[in-house]
Amino acid sequence: MRAALYGSDGFFVRDHAGPARHFRTSVHASPLFAGAMARLIERVDDGLGGPAAFDLVDVGAGRGELLTTLLPMLPGGLRERVRPVAVELAPRPPGLDPRISWRREIPADITGLLVATEWLDNVPIDVVETDEDGELRKVLVDRHTGVETLGGPADAADRFWLRRWWPGPGRIEIGWPRDAAWAEAVSSVRRGAALCVDYGHRRAERPPLGTLTGYREGRQVTPVPDGSCDVTAHVAVDSAATAAGHPYKMISQRKALRALGIDGARPPLDLARTDPAAYLRALAAAGSAAELIDPDGLGAHWWLWHEIDVSIRDTMTP
Repeated sequence: MRAALYGSDGFFVRDHAGPARHFRTSVHASPLFAGAMARLIERVDDGLGGPAAFDLVDVGAGRGELLTTLLPMLPGGLRERVRPVAVELAPRPPGLDPRISWRREIPADITGLLVATEWLDNVPIDVVETDEDGELRKVLVDRHTGVETLGGPADAADRFWLRRWWPGPGRIEIGWPRDAAWAEAVSSVRRGAALCVDYGHRRAERPPLGTLTGYREGRQVTPVPDGSCDVTAHVAVDSAATAAGHPYKMISQRKALRALGIDGARPPLDLARTDPAAYLRALAAAGSAAELIDPDGLGAHWWLWHEIDVSIRDTMTP
């Protein structure tokens, strides 16, 4: 999985068009998502007392779409103080706003906001499966065909994690690498907040057959790890939340975006009579908002929120 996604010919580094060509995230769906992030940034900035420099770090930045859309939405005074950083293994895309710093590693001593939108689901993991004798064995996969076989027994670290976080037999996606990645990311925030937005599940709702899948050209495909497609699995969000070592809030994207002013409500019909053009614009915005908060789609994402050495008002309170 690591080679397929991040190797020299991996999925996230080989395609100049970036992930947007293959799958649709909240960032790609509508600028309303960036607008909600802008309002959240203002709240974090208020909580920090308006620091001279506000670090805005986007982990798994794709081709910089979120930062590019978001920066012009910030109020002037805050926009001048923001230091935008895109963390991504792919090369810096041509034409990117020169204000955006591009790097492969998460910076240390962040004062501001770290956000990771659909990043943890692409942190490589192992999969184990219960064999006919009830033993947990690693799932091996042919890199070119995607054909799976059972290999050796699960590692001690895998067993330790699953005893707490993934009860019962079946096909298990080992989550501790994501826990470690998220804990390291959150530890880089000295003061401020960290936000993870991703598909996920909690202990009582683990899928017995797992969630590992692939995406290519906008379609769900067999997750063949040859670099030609995205290989992804949902995140054990409760495990990641606990591993970060800070208090957290965890709610659905639907509830979070509604708390930030995105409700998907249709504009009043009176507007169609008095200002038809404005009505059509508002109707289009309502459609975009509905996609972002769809409980069977992007609205089902989890928002995992940590505040570090700061208290932030009205954060994602429905």
